Amino acid sequence: MFNAHYFRTYITLVETGSFTRTAQRLEMTQPGVSQHIRKLETYLGKTLLERQGRRFTLTEAGRRAYDYALKLFAEHEQFRHGLDDDSLDSGECRIASPGSVGLMFYPYILGQQQMRPNLTVNYSFAFNHEIVTDLIHGRYDIGIVTEAVKHTELSCAIWHKEPLCLVVPADFAGSTLSDLMGIGFINYYDGINQATALLRENYPDEFRSMAHFRHQGFTNEVSMVLDAVARGLGFTVVSRLVLETSPWQRQVKELSLANAVDEVLYLVHRRGVTLPKRYETLLTGFREQRGHEKAYEKAPN
Repeated sequence: MFNAHYFRTYITLVETGSFTRTAQRLEMTQPGVSQHIRKLETYLGKTLLERQGRRFTLTEAGRRAYDYALKLFAEHEQFRHGLDDDSLDSGECRIASPGSVGLMFYPYILGQQQMRPNLTVNYSFAFNHEIVTDLIHGRYDIGIVTEAVKHTELSCAIWHKEPLCLVVPADFAGSTLSDLMGIGFINYYDGINQATALLRENYPDEFRSMAHFRHQGFTNEVSMVLDAVARGLGFTVVSRLVLETSPWQRQVKELSLANAVDEVLYLVHRRGVTLPKRYETLLTGFREQRGHEKAYEKAPN
């Protein structure tokens, strides 16, 4: 029969290298330690120790059993902490978002994880419709999407807003809609919708449809779209999150526009489910950080 106490005794024995010290640390008798090891060997059907008097070495099975035992107790502690919904510093977080969000949100979460060793984060980059499907099937706890979701099993609310940026090659000298049409458009997933919203607001008398623009290419990976812009292949419209995290941000520039348009980000999770407080801490912390960064950018030098 499986007995976690036997594995705990075995871990301690390997770490101390002594039956006597193991007995002292676990407040057991030395015969009790030996009995635990024998029962563990019987349960596994393998010899774990090669004994030479009072000394011993691990067999191959013994080394594998030790590695397994360490993993077993680590997962147990993680599971135990994960059951505490009130904990801000421990437990598992299962999150999904499009790449445009995750490019900055995921590194932020990794920073939080570094400060909270008992926090585990599983983060997936996915498209809106994939996130919705996986939330319904319980694969994630929360999803962040760029379109409002209407589904009987899901709750959806506005979480955060980021400005849309009209991004052109660094040497682009134009400013009119005709100038933009001249260099063409670089598309990505949701790129048409973002460009339509921003151009319609800023060129209301001229803009009709993105169908009137020459399409210079498409990538389903938003983090790569500015590579094409940097090479002078066209313009695009992306969230500021994408522009600020792009390795090509010095090879492109944001075209100044009169009217700002935001990308609205929605938080989605299963209806009727109370999210653990660790989620609220991560979500609120990121929004506050973005607010401070924007305030700093606007502050006079």
